[in-house]
Amino acid sequence: MQHGSEYDRGTGCGKTARPGLYGGCRVTGIPTVETVSRMSTHKSQRASSYVHGTAPEEQRRLSLLNDLLNEASLRELNLRGGERILDVGSGLGQFTRAMARAAGRGAYVLGIEQSLEQLAEARESARADGEEDLVEFRRGDALALALRDDEWGNFDVAYARFLLEHVSDPLAVVSAMVRAVRRGGRIVLADDDHDVLRLWPEPPGFMPLWQAYIRTYDRLGNDPFVGRRLVSLLHAAGALPVRNTWIFFGSCSGSPAFPGVVENMTRILIGARKAILSTARLDRKWFDQGIAALKKWSSLPDAALWFAMCWAEGSRRGTA
Repeated sequence: MQHGSEYDRGTGCGKTARPGLYGGCRVTGIPTVETVSRMSTHKSQRASSYVHGTAPEEQRRLSLLNDLLNEASLRELNLRGGERILDVGSGLGQFTRAMARAAGRGAYVLGIEQSLEQLAEARESARADGEEDLVEFRRGDALALALRDDEWGNFDVAYARFLLEHVSDPLAVVSAMVRAVRRGGRIVLADDDHDVLRLWPEPPGFMPLWQAYIRTYDRLGNDPFVGRRLVSLLHAAGALPVRNTWIFFGSCSGSPAFPGVVENMTRILIGARKAILSTARLDRKWFDQGIAALKKWSSLPDAALWFAMCWAEGSRRGTA
């Protein structure tokens, strides 16, 4: 495909970018990353909400996401065996059970999840796989962990993935995770920085759509860029930050994982359609054109999606 075609390598809009335009496309009502970041630090009194909901389609997307990420996440977690593990915001429980299997004999794994729908699905999936006794699932709010007095300070590992971007007070969650582990215990955070995403060649109209999606986080009291703050959150919560890295979460045309990665991206946007349209004050035609461009882009022989999940680990200060 030649430079200057519909999938222009410089703008993603088939034309040269001009001042005042976003990626060569005129967009209104879409703030910059810096603007949203400033807004996201002044929302402590606003109620947070999960933009994706808990419909069956979203449960299927989350299950697919687990398939794409769990193996790499387990490698980074590097469990030694026999740990007591707390999974905060355990969702469908697929990774909760994966940690339990990796920790092996003598391990105890507790998954805490607020959503009744996700808890029911997690328990049903565990029963279907003959693993109903592998972990304990408990209903609870990440901002007020449902732990007994004798459980505080007794976990070896506290883990949270794709949770902090959806809560109104990430520091409160991380602080509780620090309290939940023993001295010298591990606190592991994995989350998104949505500004990291890049698609190439850029589908026309996609990045303005993605920026509109990012804007919904602030409107709901959430932080779409929390991934870049994970080390700072550990430090502010009193933990000793010890490591940070990325887990690559992208793919390209020709890779066996590519269809699943594209499907996840498409479902993210479609699941947030109502919130995107109400936040960005844009019409349905604009949204549908962006999704159509994404699907068309996915058939290109050189299509590449670049994304990574931010990962940070800290330990509770003091000796065990």
